[in-house]
Amino acid sequence: MHIEYIFIMQRSEEERFYMTCRAAYLSVFRSSLVNMTSKDQLCSVLQHAGRNPSQKALDKYWPPGTKKLNFDDFCEILKKEKTAEPDQLMRIFKKFDANCDGYISHDELSRILTSSGEKMSPKEVDEIFSLADVNKDGKLDYAEFCRLLESTVEQCQNTALENLEADAKLKRQNFGNQLDISPQSLGSQPELPASEIQPRTEPETTQRKGMRQDSRSSSRPSSARSRRSSSSTAITMGAGSTKSGRLAEPISLQDWHHTLMRGCFYLEEDGTIVSLQYRLIIPETTSVYLTIRPLNLSPIPDKPSPWMCVDTALYVVTGNVTKEDSNLVCFTELRDKERFLWRGELNAGSYLLLPFTTGCRLMRRTRKTATKTAQLVSRTQSGELELTKEFKAALSDIFEMIDLDGSGLLSLEEYNFFEQRTSGEKCDEDAWAICKENFDTRKNELTRQGFMELNLMEANDREGDPRDLWLTLEAMGYNRSLEMVEACPFVIAVYCEDVKATLQAVHLDSGIKMLNSAVQRSITSKAEARSLKGHENVLVYTYKGESRISSVIANKSNQKVTVHINNEQSKNCVSSRGMSVFAVEVPARTKMVCQHVMALNEQLEWTYNSVETIIPSL
Repeated sequence: MHIEYIFIMQRSEEERFYMTCRAAYLSVFRSSLVNMTSKDQLCSVLQHAGRNPSQKALDKYWPPGTKKLNFDDFCEILKKEKTAEPDQLMRIFKKFDANCDGYISHDELSRILTSSGEKMSPKEVDEIFSLADVNKDGKLDYAEFCRLLESTVEQCQNTALENLEADAKLKRQNFGNQLDISPQSLGSQPELPASEIQPRTEPETTQRKGMRQDSRSSSRPSSARSRRSSSSTAITMGAGSTKSGRLAEPISLQDWHHTLMRGCFYLEEDGTIVSLQYRLIIPETTSVYLTIRPLNLSPIPDKPSPWMCVDTALYVVTGNVTKEDSNLVCFTELRDKERFLWRGELNAGSYLLLPFTTGCRLMRRTRKTATKTAQLVSRTQSGELELTKEFKAALSDIFEMIDLDGSGLLSLEEYNFFEQRTSGEKCDEDAWAICKENFDTRKNELTRQGFMELNLMEANDREGDPRDLWLTLEAMGYNRSLEMVEACPFVIAVYCEDVKATLQAVHLDSGIKMLNSAVQRSITSKAEARSLKGHENVLVYTYKGESRISSVIANKSNQKVTVHINNEQSKNCVSSRGMSVFAVEVPARTKMVCQHVMALNEQLEWTYNSVETIIPSL
């Protein structure tokens, strides 16, 4: 329950972020399905979200040739575009405060702002002074200016949110209707049997007789169109379904040959999830038992790591490692608590194991400034640098994550996977030889102590400056409080009855595309296809697994289609999309994973109810 409560709080933070996105977007546009068609519109929406983007930033988000950006694009931009911190601005202003009296003259600031960096016009400088020169004496009180800026940002955000709250119709529109995931709501709403949940064909915004129609037309399809082109699926899943009824672990499993390999899911800046892939070589046909589960790094027995609730899966494919083409062999669709597993027979040959998580429980959240940034290094009484206890604990966990074979030592290959992740570089044999000369090693491999010494050397090289150390930590999924919030370590186990298999970590450039293809095939091969009414060439596949429901949209037509997805009638669910209402654009003659859905609280029954509707081309 402790893990689930943390997860609920994390999801609440994510939902608050998307509420802010919706509020800002709907302050400018009538609907979240309307695209931004100019850089000025992007700037306006960002300003309503409390951001003040520079021209350089706008040029980056709207490069030459850009014709439009949608709501999803805006959400990703808002994650990257941080608000200006008043403390940071104060430090900048103080650099130009020659008299250290808290003021900067109009002429001095005008010279700086009109001649360096992103140059401002004299008129823009005058406008700044008209706001912050409270005494009208030609001097800018920059402390007051920073307070004014902070309050303006907050006011922009609050006004947009208030407008959204005041208009219930806007709050329900299109992308990003939030799920009610407060802890109190989990047990407060009665669950309806699947047979009692009916698809919604009448939009909630239909004008009632005698009522004035709102000037902002809803972007939901009209009721007539909806009846022609909507389709719905309702599935109710039982509470506490964490163990498969079909589970059949071999009685003599302890006598089978087995090998273990670790890895980690990492969240990238754009929200995608990446990990290493693995090559499995089976020398002859044999019975095989595969498992994957999150790796618990907590030293406290009754307080597991917070990522233990993250779902995992393993897809087994065959194919050329240098190409995207692959054939799906099997995947771990059975479950035993936090383990996901598969049992069957594999022929002799080479296979690729592709780790997967839906993203329902490992999703990028808005990064808040930590209440207290952890200290990484300190100085002893003699003035020498040393790593803090908290930093050593984080490094010890990182060591466990990158020690792929669990031997307690880091090989050059294992260390290079870590280097690729954190710096994009590799350590060659000569550099590794120098490491072995300077740091603690055993059997020509780096020990945990040696790994600590290496990081201490980096701190000494930077004279205690922790910025590079923080870059490493952030790449490994840590926040400024030294909490691993954007990564999930896992462990893979391969058991073979008759032979010993070989398992090796690899890094494939085509790994993500191969995995996406395997996930699509696993869904379409297990689920029946149903077409959207009036659109026989647009099919929806819905797969019901042990603990998740996944859907794929297949567009067999010769033109792209946009499908509106409404999960508002679902109960106690969380979607990999982070929203309960969104739209998916599917190119012609392609398939696309629509969403994965899991229980928010596995101790309660949950209901998946999705209505898919074609949005007509404008």
